[in-house]
Amino acid sequence: MADPTESINIENVVASTGIDQELDLQTVAMDLEGADYDPEQFPGLVYRTTDPKSAALIFRSGKIVCTGAKSTDAVHEALHMVFDELRALDIPIEDDPEITVQNIVTSADLGADLNLNAIAIGLGLENIEYEPEQFPGLVYRIDDPDVVALLFGSGKLVITGGKQPADAEAAVRVISERLSELGLLG
Repeated sequence: MADPTESINIENVVASTGIDQELDLQTVAMDLEGADYDPEQFPGLVYRTTDPKSAALIFRSGKIVCTGAKSTDAVHEALHMVFDELRALDIPIEDDPEITVQNIVTSADLGADLNLNAIAIGLGLENIEYEPEQFPGLVYRIDDPDVVALLFGSGKLVITGGKQPADAEAAVRVISERLSELGLLG
């Protein structure tokens, strides 16, 4: 069987930062080409980058959340592009604002069909949520690394809550080992 950690793919990286000042989003929206601002729909201004592809949510408080990037490098690159665009509007921003990765969403494939009923029983109910009538996946909360994994009958996984790419690899190893110990992995 192939190593399931080799199937890990980053789907989304979410990071946050701040520029330590209040913004007049209406003015920024008029001056920033491509910005979307509809305060009745969403309180922040949405600015999309295409390379790397991401969406920056800019709030009046100066907080910025960037989502949609496919790597931690890409989320940093996208935010630096946003900083440059705001500087071009004469908004003073320090040279290197702190950027914090909040969440990395990854997918992986264990390479075997899973019996989610048996897994729910085998892993114990304290870390598991499984209600197939509500959602087709099993929710597995892992303590180390501190992530949540969604397991599907197809053997596919979605891992969320990681702060660095290595968290997904550690989670896939934990899941593979636990399921193998229980005799529930191919």
